[in-house]
Order: sequence, then structure tokens, then C-alpha cells
Amino acid sequence: MSYEPPSPPANLPMEIVDALNEATPEHLRDAASYAEALAEHKEREARLKEEADDANVEECPDSLPDDVPAKATITIKEINDNRYYYWQWRDGDTVRSKYKGPVNPDD
Repeated sequence: MSYEPPSPPANLPMEIVDALNEATPEHLRDAASYAEALAEHKEREARLKEEADDANVEECPDSLPDDVPAKATITIKEINDNRYYYWQWRDGDTVRSKYKGPVNPDD
């Protein structure tokens, strides 16, 4: 009795299919574990970027704390029904934030 190997997804590049076909079962399991973790990481980064892009952004004032770059903007985040200002900027593929203070409802 002969078993047929699984068919690769049609959208998977052939160089990846070829490399996987040559891999040992142990390497395939390691690759599957790594691919799953990498996919989760990339999805999380995309969500963070989308959240940063969707955040309520105000114009950046001239005076910045020493550890906040000039390209930073001020965002408003709501946490437990309270609103807070945060400095926010991109550092490579990472979105960084630093607490600025509470939003004054009288503004």
C-alpha cells in the first residue's frame, strides 16, 4: 500500500515547496513551529501599526521630552473610561509610546 504526499498550497512559492520537500521530518516540525510564531508576530505588528494609524493624532508641540524623538506625535488613548495623552513614534518596525499625562476635559 502506497501513500501519496500532501499537495502544497497553490500560492506557496516553488522554492519554499522544494526546500520543504527536501527537509527531514524534524526540520519540517521546527519550520512549522517557527512559521506559526512568525505569522503571529507579523499579524501583531500589523495590528499595532493599524492601531497607531487609527489613533486620534494631534499636532506635535515644539517641546519634547529628551527621550522622545522629534517625529513623535501625540495620541489619545482611552483606558477604563479615562483618556490619556501619549507620545507615539515609529522605531523601525516597532511603534513606541511614552505616557504624557491625562486629557483635561476642560480643553
